[in-house]
Amino acid sequence: MSRLLKLGTTAFVAAVVLAGSYVLVRVITGSEGGRRSTVSRPISTTGSGVPASSAPASRDVVASPSIPSQVPAWPLDAEHGGPYGARVTTGSSQVALTFDDGPDPRYTPPILALLRQSGVKATFCLVGVNVRAHPDLVRAIAADGHTLCNHSWAHDMRLGSRSRSAILADLTRTNQAIRSAVPGVPIPYFRQPGGAWTRAVVRAARQLQMTSLHWAVDPRDWARPGARNIIRTVTSDVYPGAIVLLHDAGGDRRATVKALRSMLPALDRRFPLAAMPTGAPMP
Repeated sequence: MSRLLKLGTTAFVAAVVLAGSYVLVRVITGSEGGRRSTVSRPISTTGSGVPASSAPASRDVVASPSIPSQVPAWPLDAEHGGPYGARVTTGSSQVALTFDDGPDPRYTPPILALLRQSGVKATFCLVGVNVRAHPDLVRAIAADGHTLCNHSWAHDMRLGSRSRSAILADLTRTNQAIRSAVPGVPIPYFRQPGGAWTRAVVRAARQLQMTSLHWAVDPRDWARPGARNIIRTVTSDVYPGAIVLLHDAGGDRRATVKALRSMLPALDRRFPLAAMPTGAPMP
């Protein structure tokens, strides 16, 4: 019996020694049982190099010329009922104000000021020759967080009937001019001048990852009907999800500026006003 007790005592002591050695090894080498790494585990980051834990959500990122947006431009799907699938609605309850043919040093700045005063974001459809002439205005548009849209190089209303290579060259040249002014800012939309859509121009835009952007409400402000008529048409025809066509260039746009002064607060009371989305695809 004493012999069994002695053997049991010896086994217990050995087990204690081995356990102590194991603990000592883990303390010295680290919990993984190998050499303790002196390199910290890398922090997951976004494309801009900002830690993912502190990076803003994609819909909250504001496009800025000094801090280029890294949000990918995801084109919206084609819309049934739109010309060749071009969008006529936002896909949500939000109403989108869009401004064509700029930028223009006479009318773009006061329109930006009115939008800023009302806290409204819009979508600006830019003509390449005007972008080249006024890159500072493109930077101002982007700095205020508005969405950018390609509106062709020189407002060619017959662009859609030209060859595929000519269409692609026109759209690419315009995108390059915009990106030269505001590097890194998404250009997720294309609008055909005059709304003269063709299947070829919609396909070319899609190839360049741009959604074709039409409209649902047109007050024909380009024909200078007067501020009162612009207000009447927009406020009576608008509905949840509508895309509204307006102009900040291409002629005398004083009536459009005047209309916006009273129209913006009135619309904002009735509908959520927002720029066309540039982040993740809408559900």
